[in-house]
Amino acid sequence: MFIPNLLSTESGSESIVRARIVIVEDEPDLRDAVAEYLGASGYDVATAESAAAARSLVETQSFHLAILDIAMPGEDGLSLGRWLRSKLPIGIIYATAAGTALDRIVGLELGADDYIVKPYELREVLARVRSVLRRVPQPQELHGKKAGTDRRSIAFGPFQADLDGRLVTGANGAVIDMAKSEFDVLEIFLTRANRLLTRAAISEAIGFTEDPESSRAVDIRIMRLRKKIETDPANPKFLRTVRGEGYIFSLPTGDGN
Repeated sequence: MFIPNLLSTESGSESIVRARIVIVEDEPDLRDAVAEYLGASGYDVATAESAAAARSLVETQSFHLAILDIAMPGEDGLSLGRWLRSKLPIGIIYATAAGTALDRIVGLELGADDYIVKPYELREVLARVRSVLRRVPQPQELHGKKAGTDRRSIAFGPFQADLDGRLVTGANGAVIDMAKSEFDVLEIFLTRANRLLTRAAISEAIGFTEDPESSRAVDIRIMRLRKKIETDPANPKFLRTVRGEGYIFSLPTGDGN
C-alpha cells in the first residue's frame, strides 16, 4: 500500500504536519457539516460515504484519525475500523445511535479510542477529536530534528517499550501488535510503575470521564493488554489487580531508563 507524505505547512525553518482526519458517514448533510467544522478548526479533512469509499482513500492517503459511523449500509463501521487498525496506526472515534450500548462495548473490544452518540453537537466532536489526537503519535515534525535521539525507553521482562515511537518489542526484537488504546494504558502504567492506580485515575489519564462505562472501558483495555504481555493473563506478573482498589504495574527497581 502506498502512503504518501502527509500534507504540511511551512513556517520559517519548521514544517508542521497537520492532523489528517477521515470522516466516514452515509448521511451527506451530517458528513459535510462535520468536515466543514473540523476543517475550519485547522485539520485536513477527507470524507467518504461508505466503507468501500474509505478503503479506496486509505490506499492513497494516510490519516491520523477516523470518525466512523457504525450503522452504514453494506460494510459497517466496526468492520471498517478493524480493517483500518490492520493498515494504519490510526485513532478511531465511533459514531453510534443513542442507546446502542452493545455497539459501544464491541467497539471498545476492537480498540476504539472514543465514542460520540448521535445526535451530537459539533463542539463535542471537536473536543473528542482533540482528546484522541493528544493520545496518538503527534502529527508534527521539525526539519533538522534527528530521529531516535533522547527517546524514552522502558524495559520490563523480555519487552522493550519505546514510549516516543509508541512501539513495544518482545524477545528477539519481535514487534508486539498493539492498538493505540492498549499502548495508552501501558504507557500510563510504565510511567507510574509500582504505584496503585484506581480506575478513576486511569480514566482521567486516558481522557475519559469517570462513569460505569468508562470503568468497563479501562477493564477491557487491561484485559487485552494482559493477553499481549503476560505469559499467563489469569495470573499476571506485571499488571496485577488490587481487589477493590485498582491496578498496579510491578516493575523491578532499575528496569527502564
